[in-house]
Amino acid sequence: MAQNKLPSFFTDDFAASPMFQDLQREMNQLLQRFRHQPGTSTADWMNPASGRMMSALDVSESDEAFEITAEIPGVSEDDIEVSIIGDVLTLRGEKTIEREEKDKDFHLVERAQGSFRRQVSLGFVPEEGAVDAEFSDGVLTLTIAKPTEAKPRAQTIAIRKS
Repeated sequence: MAQNKLPSFFTDDFAASPMFQDLQREMNQLLQRFRHQPGTSTADWMNPASGRMMSALDVSESDEAFEITAEIPGVSEDDIEVSIIGDVLTLRGEKTIEREEKDKDFHLVERAQGSFRRQVSLGFVPEEGAVDAEFSDGVLTLTIAKPTEAKPRAQTIAIRKS
């Protein structure tokens, strides 16, 4: 039987109710199924052998621009695609890993391939030529200038004397 994991503020009579026991059982089954679903663990996303990779993103915003930094180690700039459709930035890439070991008694060749795709909603449509991209040592840095209408404007409000 499932353990009672309801918060302590429920009384024993309330928690013993068949309705809450059924709910607890269903939630435990749902979480158990999710835990064993392929592709739901962090290790699956970070392991290129799983066919999927997820690059780490840092997003910062100033009044003038967005700066997005993506860590994409082991991928060359030729294998990265950056595009913007409307207000959505998309980063795509593919990484191929090949390892070969030769020894007196064996010859080992391993290959793995993984791809990633990340999307970020900018909240504005950048103007043509307003994106600067730089790739160095496995880190992609994008600076996306905000159009004039997306920049915050300060207004001074006059106060009347009554």
